[in-house]
Amino acid sequence: MNAVVKKVWGYRHVVLVVLWLLYIINYFDRMAVLTFLPFIQKDLDLTPVELGQLASVFFFAYSLAQVTAGFLADKIGPKKVMNIAIIVFTAITALTGVVKTFGQFLALRIGLGLGEGHHFAPACRTINNWFPMAERGRSVSFFATSWAVAPAIVPVLVTSLSFYFFGGEWRPVFYVLAIPGVIGIFALWYFITNTPKEMLDKGRLDNTEYEYITSGEAAEQAADAASTTGAKKKDIGIFLKDSYFYVYTLLLFCQLAVYWGTTTWLTTFLVKQHGLDLKQMGFFASAPYIVAFFAMMMGGWLMDKVMHRMKPVAIIAYLGCIPVLWMLGAVEKGQTGMLLTALLLVGFFINLNFGTVYAYVQKRYPQEVVGSATGLSNGIGQMGSFVSPLVAGYLVKVGADGSQDFSNVFVFFAIAAAVAALCAIILKEQKVKGSTEALADDKQAVI
Repeated sequence: MNAVVKKVWGYRHVVLVVLWLLYIINYFDRMAVLTFLPFIQKDLDLTPVELGQLASVFFFAYSLAQVTAGFLADKIGPKKVMNIAIIVFTAITALTGVVKTFGQFLALRIGLGLGEGHHFAPACRTINNWFPMAERGRSVSFFATSWAVAPAIVPVLVTSLSFYFFGGEWRPVFYVLAIPGVIGIFALWYFITNTPKEMLDKGRLDNTEYEYITSGEAAEQAADAASTTGAKKKDIGIFLKDSYFYVYTLLLFCQLAVYWGTTTWLTTFLVKQHGLDLKQMGFFASAPYIVAFFAMMMGGWLMDKVMHRMKPVAIIAYLGCIPVLWMLGAVEKGQTGMLLTALLLVGFFINLNFGTVYAYVQKRYPQEVVGSATGLSNGIGQMGSFVSPLVAGYLVKVGADGSQDFSNVFVFFAIAAAVAALCAIILKEQKVKGSTEALADDKQAVI
């Protein structure tokens, strides 16, 4: 009985919870900047175009960091990379409170993107090291919930800090946000090691759990060796010859463009177009992410238990996004009930396919090329996060009295959702078995 309990709960879960909390701290820093953008804009006298540039440059640096993060995690160990990342983005978060010019802010945004971009891949590598194959799906899924939890709580938390403790000022909040970063540095040092063997040697991991974690290593290594041998017989660039890979990459580009475009501009839209004060804005800005968690879970359930494919879920999600994004931009000032309803619907439809979209590559391509296909598609797709906030900045209409109209911005997001829907309709999900078999399979496939 005791052995069974240790399999259900053990030190590996402590590692997972700490990694989850560290990634929430990561999101705290980036979301705090986006939450306070309308007030930063006023304080630094920035134009909507400059605001879009500040938002976009973060994602450009973040995308570049994804490439080097995995390599460094393999080279020097994931814990060391995460430690450097947390130190960097914690320091930059504190420095954000003293920024005075557009140029200084631009430099800090680049630094924040590079710092936070080096966190995700090492965290995933740590989970891979600490969990047996049979538990990795659930462990990564739990870790991924930080993407929904953090955006739901950050706007309320940081605006409450500003309103109740700092008289509505945004700068002191960033000094306070450095504290979780310092705690995170300590938690990483104390609770996490690169491998279970290191913790076993420290006497904080018992032999029973260590043997459970490592019990499948031999079989896994044998499978990897067999996969590597098999890869020589397959076309390693098979996905590059598959036209649907580029359709999928465009879909992912649009998905991330819509998600991070709305996330970036939401608080500014609420303050500038709807006139919400600091306290109200925090609540309304959290609304889409409160339903995001449930939308992600529903999307996964629909894919696994009902439709057994990603494509129908994607079509529902993107076709739903088109009218609700247009509606959000068209809500009149003062219609808070309609505004809240539109925000909840936007949060639901944008996130319905957010988890399942990444399963496409795993389902369509051979195992030995999944890593390369995922890395390339995600790297290109992340550029949607860079382009979208930048383009949106040029679409904001500024009136003679300083008022701002975001209706064109949300029309742009709706168009991106329409392109994603078209891509989803075109996509085929049948497994590609080989370079010569792929075309034959596609001819028999039903869209």
